[in-house]
Amino acid sequence: MTSPALPEPLYIRNKAQMRDVLPRLRDELARDPLLGVDTESNSMYAYRERVCLIQLSTRVTDYLVDPLSGVKIEPLGEFFEDSIIEKVFHAAEYDIICMKRDFSFAFNNLFDTMIASRVCGMKNFGYGALLSEILGIASDKSHQRDDWGRRPLPADSLLYAQMDTHYLPALRDDFARRLTEMNRWQDAREAFYELTLVDAARREFDPEGYWRLALPNQLTRRQSAVLRELYLLRDELARQRNLPTFKVMQDKLLLALAQVTPTSLAELEQVEGVGQGTLHRYGGRILAAVAAGKAARPPRPPAPEPPADPVVVERYTALREWRKTLAAERGIESDVIIPKDTLWLVAEANPRTLDDLRTVQGVTSWRLEQYGAAMLNVLRKAE
Repeated sequence: MTSPALPEPLYIRNKAQMRDVLPRLRDELARDPLLGVDTESNSMYAYRERVCLIQLSTRVTDYLVDPLSGVKIEPLGEFFEDSIIEKVFHAAEYDIICMKRDFSFAFNNLFDTMIASRVCGMKNFGYGALLSEILGIASDKSHQRDDWGRRPLPADSLLYAQMDTHYLPALRDDFARRLTEMNRWQDAREAFYELTLVDAARREFDPEGYWRLALPNQLTRRQSAVLRELYLLRDELARQRNLPTFKVMQDKLLLALAQVTPTSLAELEQVEGVGQGTLHRYGGRILAAVAAGKAARPPRPPAPEPPADPVVVERYTALREWRKTLAAERGIESDVIIPKDTLWLVAEANPRTLDDLRTVQGVTSWRLEQYGAAMLNVLRKAE
């Protein structure tokens, strides 16, 4: 297995470089409208994550674009939105929601090598696994946790980033051949199209988010009041220090503090997960938050979701078993055929005809043609 030397990328770090490189990029894409794309973000190191590097690869040139340098990123939007240029990602969803959030880009004509590998029935669909199995290339994934917001970026980090798109065109070609041979292009296209519809990542802090910890762990209302104060404190501290919240206090520690409710530094030190750094840096504020929670009026938990209609559950179960059987016959995973959320909507709607089924969100023309009659038959049997 090899790890060949890559050509020198074009590293774009100022407005003049971006202005100069755009005509070259347009020319390369006019001759061969295919563009490998990836991004690197700093979610492990900052309170508010942002895209810190955008990697682009045509068949002849690799580009590394630095959004933190003051480069005007908006011109790249024309390539992402262009329906002629095929954008090739691996595991595109996260990259897309981040770029939509930070740059308001729109996307058309995508190809995702991870999705393609799953449509083709492959079990190991990580990027490194595909490079190894298909191209015989060894990859170094030790840089996945790099701080992409630091500057300057080390040379080995930049090489890692370049590798993430340099080989995407070759992987795409291999999967295009496989999809053609297996007659599964349309299955893949359905999934590629759905990627263009994902929403931008949200930035807002939810002050009621502590319930996702309190309810599953069956905290009392008094403990939930303490948890609320600790949850708000953690967010405040993370903002002040520009850190991800988990680097201030992890969820497990918040729960332990809410359950133990320490009243002194000595008691706080005994709580599992409280290290000396936490004790010295935040000890006083943690104790104040615990005291405030104990003195506060206990919050009322949000109204629970109404229980699912058992008839709908029965329909969904029947549809899920049909999907599982079909997936096994085709040697692919079930959600490649139809996502579970769409399956649930079908169960809720209980369509009687193909025209009824056509109106259910997520049932595309291809799925209607391929699976519509079978799904209606399953629903009839479930009656």
